[in-house]
Amino acid sequence: MSLTEKIASDLIAAMKAKDKVVLEAIRAAKTAFTLARTEKSGDTVLTPEEELKIIQKLVKQRRESAAIYKEQNRPDLYEKEVIEADVLEKYLPAKMSEEELVKILKVIIERLGAKSPSDMGKVMGIATKELAGKADGKEISEKVKQLLG
Repeated sequence: MSLTEKIASDLIAAMKAKDKVVLEAIRAAKTAFTLARTEKSGDTVLTPEEELKIIQKLVKQRRESAAIYKEQNRPDLYEKEVIEADVLEKYLPAKMSEEELVKILKVIIERLGAKSPSDMGKVMGIATKELAGKADGKEISEKVKQLLG
């Protein structure tokens, strides 16, 4: 079952359960998928990678909004954004631990023969492709800097 199909079935379940916050989060994902499909000229099918990128973007937006609401002392809006981000995160693959990330990055660095911070671009290009959905780009970047620095 593709992510689009899973979201469609979860949308129906949320409607039946009358769970407004979950329903809003899932509707946002469904809308984002529809917009992405129509941008590509018509009713094309999204690849699993594209679906993951969309969900990651939505989660990131909600986390950033939550941080802003927390700074502005708006607990009502903060809670809503956090719950929506948590709902959407369930559609993402499990995040890898820091140890696993470092282990994989060391293998990539060794494979490419990277030795200095000037090789960071090469390492990041491969690492972001191989670790898509499993680790955040910012986290990957920080670890690569540590390993090459």
